[in-house]
Amino acid sequence: MNIFIAGGTSGIGYSLAEYYLSKGYRVGVCGRDLNKISKSNSHDLIRYEADVCVKSSVEKAVLTFLDKNENLDIFINCAGSYAEDVAGEISYEEATQMLKTNILGTINCFEIARELMVHQKLGRIAVIASVSGILDYENSSLYTKTKRAIIQISDAYHRALKPFGISVTTVAPGYIDTLKLRALNNNDLSKKPFLVPLDVATKKIMEAIDAKKKLVVFPLKMKWMMTFLSALPAPILNLIMFKKAKWMKQE
Repeated sequence: MNIFIAGGTSGIGYSLAEYYLSKGYRVGVCGRDLNKISKSNSHDLIRYEADVCVKSSVEKAVLTFLDKNENLDIFINCAGSYAEDVAGEISYEEATQMLKTNILGTINCFEIARELMVHQKLGRIAVIASVSGILDYENSSLYTKTKRAIIQISDAYHRALKPFGISVTTVAPGYIDTLKLRALNNNDLSKKPFLVPLDVATKKIMEAIDAKKKLVVFPLKMKWMMTFLSALPAPILNLIMFKKAKWMKQE
């Protein structure tokens, strides 16, 4: 089985790559910085330098990974960009990077996988969104809006590709205990509710892809909380989320 993971050089993507390698599958990953992968780890992991914002670079990596007569069985897009703008300002560069990576990058990955899998008449595509994208309110952060866009884009591809035997799985997790999350929070995750260990998240994502589920939100407590918040009037939700962002930025 051939599995390719965009954004697979660290975090969730790298954890998934290691898991699939342990099952004996052939795994390729791409990312903008291959130095994130320790040279002493995963000798069987096939790695490529590529940016999801540039479709041709990821496409070249995937085609190089595949032999001429081989299928692409699973394509997972774990690439993402984050900057918080609810309780503070973000730079133009941070904003455009989020828009390009989270939206354009998602479309690029879907198109690369679609072009290959439609001819195969089979395949599985997965994309990592965020539980924050479940909420729809006016003053949500740019990050949240991009993750909501990912969920909607994935839903459109799910509908379009289902007749071709291609499954699309959207994963909307809560907080996952990754090195990146720790770095963003000075190694203090006390304000991250319902934190999920990386190995647990990896297993849940793998199981969702295998089961060809359309949308998976976890952990369950976070899903319930988002369902409750979604039912609130917009002004109240805006106020709650703003206060949450301010609280999380406090030292």
